[in-house]
Amino acid sequence: MSAYHIPVLLNESVDGLNIKPNGMYVDVTYGGGGHSAEILKRLTGGKLYALDQDADAATNLPGNKKFCFIHGNFRFLKNYLNYCQVDRIDGLLADLGVSSHHFNTPDRGFTYRSEAKLDMRMNRGSGVTAEMIINEYDVRQLTEVFREYGELKQARKLASTITMARAKQRIVTSAGLVDCIARLVPKQNENQFLSRVFQAIRIEVNRELENLKDLLYSAGEMLNPGGRLVIISYHSLEDRLVKNFMRWGNTEESPEKDLYGNAPRPFNIITRKPVVAGEKEVAANPRARSALLRIAEKK
Repeated sequence: MSAYHIPVLLNESVDGLNIKPNGMYVDVTYGGGGHSAEILKRLTGGKLYALDQDADAATNLPGNKKFCFIHGNFRFLKNYLNYCQVDRIDGLLADLGVSSHHFNTPDRGFTYRSEAKLDMRMNRGSGVTAEMIINEYDVRQLTEVFREYGELKQARKLASTITMARAKQRIVTSAGLVDCIARLVPKQNENQFLSRVFQAIRIEVNRELENLKDLLYSAGEMLNPGGRLVIISYHSLEDRLVKNFMRWGNTEESPEKDLYGNAPRPFNIITRKPVVAGEKEVAANPRARSALLRIAEKK
């Protein structure tokens, strides 16, 4: 399983679920199955449902009667579980972002470090690709993508540069995109800049923040009292939504107060500050460097 994806903060996240041996759990980002395998070890009865929208994940499933795999986007979690006649769960784990498998498979187009078609779809059956966004969005749309999802100060310049370049020749590869914006890339932090450019496009392709919001609200509805919500995020946009939801029960920056001015607090916060990976884990798995783990318990 580890060849597909190295699970990040494995023990910390599964410990955070506070697993009941006969409980009902969901791993909404199955990937290579590392987190799910650890959850299954701790179940004597109960059930683990695992979701992944990438069909590649289905090649890596355990033969375990306590396990059920669902090929689908976690934004539809409630629908999938209702179909399985599950309306309440005892814990949910999500390891957001891009898996090791995606980065290590060049033809998926997730990284600027290799020559590949601009794809970036986590679900290769979906319609919108990175190539379509780069070549068909107008300047205003591209500017918004780079500003909102990449938090890039040069968003407008990036968008203008790309639209001028594609007028001469369609941009179809990751290397082609990097070449066309090369003059805007700061030499002192080239990797960080390009990572944010590709992050912004990927988030737009996969509707990642919209999907995360839907997941959080579904989890809030489905968790039993005492059930745990365990989320690993990798950048501030994800982490902000998770932190707000665990604090207020919504993804906004401020709570929705009732008629008496009281703010709802549907969760007990287990991690006052996000848990981060230790030096040993980061050395073994550099992807863990940016991981932020937050845990909350439904009241």
